[in-house]
Amino acid sequence: MNKTFDFQNHTISYNIAGSGPAIVLLHGFLETKEIWSEFSDELSSEFTIITLDLPGHGNSEILAEIHSMKLMGEVVKTLLEHLGIKEVVIAGHSLGGYVAGEFAMNFSQLVKGLVFFHSHAAPDTEEAKENRRRSINIVKQNHAGFIMQFIPDLFDQKYVDKYQSQIEILQSRASRMKPEAITAAIAGMRDRSGSLPYLFTTEKPVLFIIGKQDTRLSYNVVLAQALIPAHSEVLLLDDVGHMGYIEAPKQTMQALRHFTQKCYEQAVAGKFQFS
Repeated sequence: MNKTFDFQNHTISYNIAGSGPAIVLLHGFLETKEIWSEFSDELSSEFTIITLDLPGHGNSEILAEIHSMKLMGEVVKTLLEHLGIKEVVIAGHSLGGYVAGEFAMNFSQLVKGLVFFHSHAAPDTEEAKENRRRSINIVKQNHAGFIMQFIPDLFDQKYVDKYQSQIEILQSRASRMKPEAITAAIAGMRDRSGSLPYLFTTEKPVLFIIGKQDTRLSYNVVLAQALIPAHSEVLLLDDVGHMGYIEAPKQTMQALRHFTQKCYEQAVAGKFQFS
């Protein structure tokens, strides 16, 4: 059931299911909380699963001209306060990973573990920032065309026809977004400072889920970041692009389940032991 809460006099939509230790699942750019439906159905037998529509996405309202990672992290923090939840494993797909990293930096006391789900901790390069600027201009001119082209490119191109029905669902959901919401998210990604400082200082475990055929994010970049934390795990998937929750749902769900179990079990024991 869709629920809502108020953030700075704006409506944010969320779902909560299950009971037990909490996992926050954050969707990516142009997505909604509905991408996690299968994960929530499966994992809610063991965990409390919290999903939300990030500002401007799904049923959540636009908050500002630029949706910074800090602002969206504060939305997540407000939701946890609203629910009375004191500790979480937080996982984010793509844009959601940027938000999760920012959340972990600013509210580390709440974080039991962090998952970069086809995402990473570094800021944009200058080239990437310029690409974001171009994307903003394209969206302003033809946001429907931008959506139709952007989403298929996220999959392993060898198998893109296999996922045509899922692509159409994603395109349909994204088409409901206002152009201002799309550009607010792009600008926020462009301006982010990243969460590398968290990786260098945290003792909390970090999981990186990576697709070898991800055209949006080189696996070499992410593997280099995986060497930074004191405790990290990597799931490197062949024949997977940027959309592992669709392209490899069993493997990614199992990795998230086992990682979360260890985060909470080892936290109780007072130490982390990752194999």
